Amino acid sequence: MTLALPSPPASTQIRRMTTRRDFLTTLGVTLGAASLGRARALGAEDVARRLPRIGIQLYTLRSLMAKDVEGTLAKVAGIGYKEVEFAGYFGRTAAQIRDVLKANGLTSPSVHIPFPASDDAWKRSLDEASATGHKWAVIPWLDAAMRKNPDDWTRVAERFNALGAMAREHGLRLAYHNHDFEFARVGNRTGLDVLLAKTDPKVVDFEMDIFWVVKGGHDPLQLIKRYPRRFPLMHAKDATAAPARAMVDVGSGTIGFAKIFARQKQSGMAHVFVEHDSPIDAMQSATNSYGYLAKLKF
Repeated sequence: MTLALPSPPASTQIRRMTTRRDFLTTLGVTLGAASLGRARALGAEDVARRLPRIGIQLYTLRSLMAKDVEGTLAKVAGIGYKEVEFAGYFGRTAAQIRDVLKANGLTSPSVHIPFPASDDAWKRSLDEASATGHKWAVIPWLDAAMRKNPDDWTRVAERFNALGAMAREHGLRLAYHNHDFEFARVGNRTGLDVLLAKTDPKVVDFEMDIFWVVKGGHDPLQLIKRYPRRFPLMHAKDATAAPARAMVDVGSGTIGFAKIFARQKQSGMAHVFVEHDSPIDAMQSATNSYGYLAKLKF
């Protein structure tokens, strides 16, 4: 004969349910706090993330831009790019550029402008850049005649400070984009060292071209460590292994972009632009590089 055990009083059942519910709630809070604690212990730069916006330097697509600015920008947006960096407006006015950017959901934080021949030339360029809606005016090149000896680099740095002050008056910031010639030795340091040391961070930023840093035999991570918060703009382009160091689409070479981007806080990185100087198929190159960066975690 089976004996039926009496059910516990209703009050006891309620207490058990309450105790179990409290336990699960407490466990959830504890686990959540532990996870948050681990995230805080790791630090923001150690938590895997992706680039929130990916840009492209339109020099990559210059042959297409020369034929069809509007159509090219529409295709860039179709790939998934959110930002573009101009290297010339191909006969369009600031208003026309603003309109085509808006129509395609694009923004343009920066523009490349040649080293100015005079203050007046620089001011005209700044007026146009401001009207277009850029935030940075980037000087992308120094002619060889400007960098023959150590004193030349100091003079360039002083000129950058003056140009940067003028840019600030226009609500813009000056930046300088490197190649590999800046890594030639100037005494016991490089030309880029002189520019970084002698320019005023209040008015002069730098756009690190990662490929050219590597091509010049240097380590982007060490450059960031030596000069923190100086690189709000970066060019992402890849390189094959040494000694050739040929330029290839991002993700097709040997450069560890995840490690570089993970130093975002230290470098000051705010915008990343894909670039390829001489692609066989410019739009396919842009597509390949975007596809890699869109999936990259760092």
